[in-house]
Amino acid sequence: MRLWKRLYVNALENALNAIPNIEGVLLGYNTNIDAIKYLDKDDLEKRIEEIGKDKVFKVIENPSEKISSLEDLFGGILRSIKLGKAMEWFVESEEVRKYLREWEWDELRIGGQAGIMANLLGGVYGIPTIVHIPQNPKLQAELFADGPIYVPVFEGDELKLVHPKEAVADEEELIHYIYEFPKGFQVFDIQAPRENRFIANADDYNARVYMRKEFREGFEEIAKKVELAIISGLQVLKEHYPDGMTYRDVLDRVENHLNILNRYNVKTHFEFAYTANRRVREALIELLPKFTSVGLNEVELASIIEIIGDEELAKEVLEGHVFSVIDAMNILMDETGIERIHFHTYGYYLALTQYMGEEVRDALLFASLAAATKAMRGNLERIEQIRDALSVPTNERAMILEEELEKEFTEFENGIIDMTDRQLTFVPTKIVASPKSTVGIGDTISSSAFVSEFGMRKK
Repeated sequence: MRLWKRLYVNALENALNAIPNIEGVLLGYNTNIDAIKYLDKDDLEKRIEEIGKDKVFKVIENPSEKISSLEDLFGGILRSIKLGKAMEWFVESEEVRKYLREWEWDELRIGGQAGIMANLLGGVYGIPTIVHIPQNPKLQAELFADGPIYVPVFEGDELKLVHPKEAVADEEELIHYIYEFPKGFQVFDIQAPRENRFIANADDYNARVYMRKEFREGFEEIAKKVELAIISGLQVLKEHYPDGMTYRDVLDRVENHLNILNRYNVKTHFEFAYTANRRVREALIELLPKFTSVGLNEVELASIIEIIGDEELAKEVLEGHVFSVIDAMNILMDETGIERIHFHTYGYYLALTQYMGEEVRDALLFASLAAATKAMRGNLERIEQIRDALSVPTNERAMILEEELEKEFTEFENGIIDMTDRQLTFVPTKIVASPKSTVGIGDTISSSAFVSEFGMRKK
């Protein structure tokens, strides 16, 4: 453990010195408002009794995974608590949307993967950041941090970059209602095996990956201003929409953006969230060769390996076997040619890269510190706060995995494995026993690792 303590301290200094080197990051496409409520047992039980406990409990076992009624809403919340799993269901009913608003929230934050990363990269790390916002009402604009965060706007024919607070419009409020619960939270006879959240998504724009006119028409100009791009929010796509639009219409536009970014040598990262629709997932995998990097967890990696055709390996990845995860990462790199795969799960991170360097490990360690700080505080406001996470315990159980890796790979030193044509990097993460919030931790991990690695390699 002493080794990792030293590596963590060095990685933090290296990352802090490197981040100011980054000249610009582009974030697309999903930004919204997160309305966070910390569930209260008595309040939740009372509301469920009012609707009808039997009706709600039926939804737990037979979920439609969308919200058309109040029993769907509360059945979804209870299912998420029972399984200890993060879930997100779309709210189709206006009546339920009205109820959610009246139920209110404990706090508002910027939401969506792009929005969360904008406040981190621009607001905390001070990196010039251009972010896509489908709608920018006052309620949302005020949630953006101060700092070099920009949205493109047209003034006549000229494209300008301004802070979101200077681009407020009379547009729709895209709200994701997030219901957080801690490990051990109990409602009736249901107890949460781990902390997590249920999201009731009342947002018609990000659900279609809507792109603003400024992004559609000014994208080439935007691409010239950045060195890095992080793409997210494509997991919500459906095969068909009532107006005749399909997922292909969106992905064709994304592919066009990637072609432009690649032409300007912008390094691109795809944050791969779980995609329920198999055909959309297949199309996203086909897009991966256009990206430099991809970030995913065990559920997302398994869902890709299943498409590639190895269902047994996909099952082993889900069960958490580290060597199965490594095999799956290698297969994904073979299939797509992608340069960098970042795998994050509870307790450790892995990166498989087609290049060598300690910067990969240091970036993962920095990402672990950033995630631990966010978990402890609920929100990261200043980059100096990340130092506080050095005192958070490093996951001791990951040491067992480290020993297994040392036995398997002879070229293993300080978390780095030389695989001749590839480098595999392993780090044990910091574990916060009682996180204040889990929202946005995955986005914090992936974006911190991607940008800090680039900054360190650029020196």
